Amino acid sequence: QVQLVESGGGLVQAGGSLRLSCAASGNIFGINRMGWYRQAPGKEREMVARITGGGVTAYADSVKGRFTISRDDAKNTLYLQMNSLKPEDTAVYYCNLVQTSLSTHWGQGTQVTVSS
Repeated sequence: QVQLVESGGGLVQAGGSLRLSCAASGNIFGINRMGWYRQAPGKEREMVARITGGGVTAYADSVKGRFTISRDDAKNTLYLQMNSLKPEDTAVYYCNLVQTSLSTHWGQGTQVTVSS
């Protein structure tokens, strides 16, 4: 079993910053990639940023230049630094882990609300 626990969400004014964390535990092996997804009310879940086991990153066009994904392998923790936040970034943010076996795991989500 793999457990993913997100933290760091909250309410912030437009232009502000937040850092999300995702602590992974359990049978963590053979990680293909980890990432952050978000889902706003009435919208589908979308990829925000992801990082492969080799450290290659990818970002949604809407967050390029504002968000940075990183990980600390010693702590089994994934991060998402979010700067210059906009009201349209408001969503529940989910941590995702895909193993080389293609087993996929999700966290419970953390709410990010950006006020204008």
